[in-house]
Amino acid sequence: MTQTTDKNTPDNVEGGDSLPHYVNPAPFDPYQAEELTADQEKFYLASQWKMMWWKFKRHKLALVSGIFLLAVYVSIPFVEIIAPYDLETRNADYLYAPPQSLHLFHEGEFVGPFVYGYTAEANLETFRWEYKDDPEQVYPLRFFCRGDPYKFWNLWDWDFHLVCPAEGGSFFPFGTDKLGHDMLSRIIYGTRISLTVGLIGITISFILGISLGGLAGYYGGWIDATVQRVIEILRSLPELPLWLALSAALPVNWSPILIFAGITVILGLLDWPGLARAVRSKLLALREEDYATAAVLMGARPRRVIARHLLPNFMSHLIASASLSIPAMILGETALSFLGLGLRPPITSWGVLLNEAQNLSAIEFYPWIMMPMVPVIMVILAFNFFGDGLRDAADPYK
Repeated sequence: MTQTTDKNTPDNVEGGDSLPHYVNPAPFDPYQAEELTADQEKFYLASQWKMMWWKFKRHKLALVSGIFLLAVYVSIPFVEIIAPYDLETRNADYLYAPPQSLHLFHEGEFVGPFVYGYTAEANLETFRWEYKDDPEQVYPLRFFCRGDPYKFWNLWDWDFHLVCPAEGGSFFPFGTDKLGHDMLSRIIYGTRISLTVGLIGITISFILGISLGGLAGYYGGWIDATVQRVIEILRSLPELPLWLALSAALPVNWSPILIFAGITVILGLLDWPGLARAVRSKLLALREEDYATAAVLMGARPRRVIARHLLPNFMSHLIASASLSIPAMILGETALSFLGLGLRPPITSWGVLLNEAQNLSAIEFYPWIMMPMVPVIMVILAFNFFGDGLRDAADPYK
């Protein structure tokens, strides 16, 4: 109601005073309402997943990180093709050879991507080979070419590569190790193991964390008490010594596949308590909401209530947990392998490659053996930026 003065009423009535009175507002006419634009209508009719995608695209750093991670994971099945050398190819003439610079022009003429060859001289004072670029040796790179033979997916023999060194030449953009292995090729092969550990480990962790945390938070009582005691016992143990103890307990005579499976299971089993406690606390609050009670009264089973009604309401927290847990598991595998208690040769991972960097004298003379740190840092940062963007986009209605 609005207090107004009727303009049709004389200023003086019976007492010479103007009399204010109340008038009802005009009824709302939906046909006279302002029409929505096409963009507004598209926004109001959009699904939650589409709104999440729109909001995620606005986070440019997260979008770039997601594209980078997608490209890295898509490349995992094709590492044999991407790597210029086979994993076991040794170049006995180039032990601890420094990285070769990539060039496009030679003496003012465009040649295309190429590297200069090496000339090696023995230093009798340091007892090391010293390599220098030889401008007389020009080795153009070959693309989509035939190179070192390998067993693709361990099923059939093949020799196709994305890039190859020139015939009779070399291509070591990240240098070589003490056995003459190309560091770039070994880093590319190590991507398959290091990134797969994170995915499999987080799968185990999420299955345990969501299942046990969901049961504890939904049912409560003795189930909740039992799960909480188990979590308290696991969290009271120091994490790194526990990793070391369990990794050292793996039999030495196990095959590389069993060692890989054992490390993955260890990382997954030790990561679930934090997620389980978070899921339990959320479900304790959400199970009392009206929509959860309505679902129960309509005959929905507890599994459906938890999966369809309760878990989606804190999906942003689960996304944030996954984006932090995967890089944590990658770092865990890298640390264990670096200390010699995780994966061991002939398995190749970033941690196994960094194991050689424990020798300080080797780092002083051959700093390129630290190159496996570069993909570790890039992947960890990409996961953090990507998870930050997903966490913000998971609540598009805020």
